[in-house]
Amino acid sequence: MSSVVKNVVLVHGAFADGSSWSKVIPILQQMGYNAVAVQNPMTSLSDEVSFTKRIIALQDGPVILVGHSWGGAVITQAGDDPKVAGLVYVTAYAPEVGQSANDASSPFGWTEGQKQIRLDSDKFATVTSQGMLERIAEGLPMADRKLAFAVQGQSFGPMFDEKLTVAAWKDKPTWALISTRDQMLPPEMQQLAAEKMGARVTTLSTCHMSILEVPEVVARVIDEAAKTALAK
Repeated sequence: MSSVVKNVVLVHGAFADGSSWSKVIPILQQMGYNAVAVQNPMTSLSDEVSFTKRIIALQDGPVILVGHSWGGAVITQAGDDPKVAGLVYVTAYAPEVGQSANDASSPFGWTEGQKQIRLDSDKFATVTSQGMLERIAEGLPMADRKLAFAVQGQSFGPMFDEKLTVAAWKDKPTWALISTRDQMLPPEMQQLAAEKMGARVTTLSTCHMSILEVPEVVARVIDEAAKTALAK
């Protein structure tokens, strides 16, 4: 029986959709993995977890569960699924039990990217053009930045205050990619979370959208997780 996990489930962040994994997925496929992105509704933490677990259930064997940005909160809660063999946090939140995503980042102050979030009267959040082009995706070619802005969708603001009841990283082997030039999530938060989780760390000098800026590096870490998670 192979000790390599062949299934990779990718969870996108807020103000994004599954297309944010469009550069990582082909690389993983070329490596021989079954890689699928969850299309999360951005309506509540519980909805995100339910969507993610349904995709996990469709996989025929163990899974490496990967989260970018807000997706890190989702995989922290959803990662207790018995099919999940390992967790990969990419420029992501990694809250503790009883913490929300906002709880995890608030000690570090508002980032320049977070300052560009706007709520409508129904508490749905979007990011301004300036926020996406200059504070979130600034490491990408302008055409890619504009595409990220166009597909961002809306995210329900109160979900960032929902407290997690599970921290799957306590029981699963964990990897973390930290973006030192991130203007959306505090790099210090990412670093401290990685240390707390005992994660194997890769440090990147990228913008928040590391999954689009350096997809080869992201895929390489996922590959390492897939090859070693079951042995840990």
